[in-house]
Amino acid sequence: MKKTVAITALVAVAIALAAAALLLALGELGDPEDPAVAPCRRPPTTLSGSHVVLDHRELGVRFTCNGARLAGTLFLPLGRGPHPAVVWLHGSGDQPRLSYGPLVASFVQDGIAFFSYDKRGVGESEGSCCPDERGRFNLVTSDAVGAVAAVRASAAVDGARVGFLGASAAGWVAPRATEQSGHVRFVAIASPGVLQHSIVARFEQEAGDDERSPEAIAREIPSWPRSGFDPTPSLERLGVPALWLFGGADRNVPAGPSADALRRIEKRRGKDWKIVLFPGAGHGLLDDPPTDPRAAPLAEAWIRGQVGVGP
Repeated sequence: MKKTVAITALVAVAIALAAAALLLALGELGDPEDPAVAPCRRPPTTLSGSHVVLDHRELGVRFTCNGARLAGTLFLPLGRGPHPAVVWLHGSGDQPRLSYGPLVASFVQDGIAFFSYDKRGVGESEGSCCPDERGRFNLVTSDAVGAVAAVRASAAVDGARVGFLGASAAGWVAPRATEQSGHVRFVAIASPGVLQHSIVARFEQEAGDDERSPEAIAREIPSWPRSGFDPTPSLERLGVPALWLFGGADRNVPAGPSADALRRIEKRRGKDWKIVLFPGAGHGLLDDPPTDPRAAPLAEAWIRGQVGVGP
């Protein structure tokens, strides 16, 4: 009887260890809906429907990553190319491509092409949305890599001057996508997620349900347990210039601790980074209207400097 009990206990321990290993693997590598290996450096790409719309040109772009065909629009200046370009990275959730609004127009009028696509499972893009809402970033990262390759397939774009512009969850995506692509010139992200995913998720939950200031809630972060995706290794390896914009009153991302974490990496690794905090501004720094009107012009001017476009 004692031998049987002992064997049963050993089996139970083995099952528990296997389950823990599986959970760890899923947390670190993804899940069945977000495979860990999801390369998309050379996606099949179709460019079509180029036409002039008032003060710019629009080109339809479709590219296939991991079994899903994604669709977007490349907004181009009317002047002679090839042009530098930004690839827009959305925040989490079911986000469609950006339209030709103030943000897009400001870049195009400066001579910089702008590409935005419907996220996987949204609009004209195939696939299932949205593993990034659960802290799974493998597929959205792969799609970002594919988007860079698709833009570089256009003769109207200077493939050596393409970079990422984005917001919020794009902070978890852009560093790793830059590393995987090998063709990204710069990264500019507003209100970025740069801390471990569980920390940002808990901060957002507590800040949304609490009347305390974001600063007061952020002071509790050192005592919180950590789990899920951690962008620190990719941030450590990020080898291109980067711009990080934060709003001091952001209730989605802990601005102070996030900026501090970036400054530590910047100092330790000697990064070419610019970190800016707008006191009193909320999460939507690049929204229309923005929570601080200085954010988008600053990002635009910084990107102009990266790609060598005047003034």
